[in-house]
Amino acid sequence: MGNNRVSAPAGPVGERLPSAPRERKPALAALAVLLILIGALGATVLVLRAGERVEVVKLTGDVSAGQPIDRKATSTVLVAEDEALQYVKADQLDTVTKNKLVARVDLVQGTVLIGPMLTDRKGLPAGKSTVGLALKAGQYPSGQDLLKNGSTVSIYRVGAKTSGGSSAGSAGSTGGAGSNSLLVHSAKVQDVASGSGDELVSSSSLPVSVIVDQADAAKVAEAAAAGEVALVLVPASADN
Repeated sequence: MGNNRVSAPAGPVGERLPSAPRERKPALAALAVLLILIGALGATVLVLRAGERVEVVKLTGDVSAGQPIDRKATSTVLVAEDEALQYVKADQLDTVTKNKLVARVDLVQGTVLIGPMLTDRKGLPAGKSTVGLALKAGQYPSGQDLLKNGSTVSIYRVGAKTSGGSSAGSAGSTGGAGSNSLLVHSAKVQDVASGSGDELVSSSSLPVSVIVDQADAAKVAEAAAAGEVALVLVPASADN
């Protein structure tokens, strides 16, 4: 009798052998989760910090006491919110301009506005007066932005001298204020006429309003009426 053993059927050609299961790395998975949590926490902190900052009004130009806030001379800036400071927020600027609030004190460029800096009182500070001047060329500093609202100036009385050294005309009636004499050491320019260059050239004088002590108002007005007043710009370092 022959060998009748039956051989096992051969497997399909190309069948892949079963592979060992991949080794899981729980440490990497935990690290990935941790990074996600850190990223979410960082984003939350940024959002919270952004919520603590407010957009407020900042001046881009000087504003004299008693002058209104000009929208063109403002910008906005983000600052840390502080309930103790009454910031003028960006969305409150319309209220400031519509109500024509004015500066309570002299404000300089870069100032962040807060409520107490403004007032609805249009009057001058106590003891002050406004005097209007009509200045001719040579009686005021000329040049781009030399004389502007808020500038500090000294006011002099100028005029022809007689041979005896006294001034001609009405200069002697100023109570001892001789020719080329100092009338006011420090005065504030409240307003300078604005307009195109052609308008100012065609005009015979430049209208300027200055704020002086009431005690000095009469002599300044008298010199202005005589056309014998001149302004000298006081450097910022000498501004008292």
